[in-house]
Amino acid sequence: MEPLAWDAILTAGTFFLLGATSPGPSLMVVLRNTLIGGRKQGVACAVGHGLGFGLYAGCAVFGLIVLLEQAPDLFLLLQIIGVVLLVWYGLKMWQTVLSEPAAEALDAVNIRQRQGFAEGFAIAFFNPKIALFLVAVLAQVLEPGMGMSTKLAIGGLGMFIDTAWYVIVALLLTGTRALELLRSRGEIVYRATAIALWLFAASVTYSLV
Repeated sequence: MEPLAWDAILTAGTFFLLGATSPGPSLMVVLRNTLIGGRKQGVACAVGHGLGFGLYAGCAVFGLIVLLEQAPDLFLLLQIIGVVLLVWYGLKMWQTVLSEPAAEALDAVNIRQRQGFAEGFAIAFFNPKIALFLVAVLAQVLEPGMGMSTKLAIGGLGMFIDTAWYVIVALLLTGTRALELLRSRGEIVYRATAIALWLFAASVTYSLV
């Protein structure tokens, strides 16, 4: 078995965590399901969201690694586009007002399912921002010749972090002051994530020059 590329796994995991904990439409969906159907429905919603995110992460990892190995010039172009996306995503994060994106995103995906799992899966799988985010980040951390274990670890870590965070929200934060604190400090979380994305984009740009 090939050794795991821990630097790539940890870098990807850091941004998976930042993305999951940033208050937004996914958080609102999990909260709504918990409030109307109890913690069991909230957990089901969290698991559905994690599965949707994990499918995106797996497709991105395996698709991008094939592109990296078969068409390195095209992958370099994708890396450059990824840097631009990181900067753009950071700008959107910096300018976000917590109460606005949730309503817009919920209207955009037009979620109609009542069952928690289906709603969680839908808000993740039909959100193009998640795809853009994954491509932008993973295009910078993947390397040619990465073993299957590393690919599976990155995809699985994305699913685990996403699912675990929203399960925690459904089980522990709902009905507590911690949730209200998270919402009240939402802009700080967004701006911290924006700064991290910009720093990452700067480091990638430096390595490409």
